[in-house]
Amino acid sequence: MDPKLLEILVCPLCKGPLVHRKAAGELICKADRLGFPIRDGIPVMLEEDARKLPPEEEVA
Repeated sequence: MDPKLLEILVCPLCKGPLVHRKAAGELICKADRLGFPIRDGIPVMLEEDARKLPPEEEVA
């Protein structure tokens, strides 16, 4: 992922900051507890494609 792109991307729902999880290949919104996938280097910022994070999953 391009670091400059990561600086400007925000959650499409709450407009909050995102955390890049390189190993998981996703961008995490802590506030909404959603994981947006990164496919072929392109973040998919659609709510219907986001993974809901279970309550027990650490969001760091």
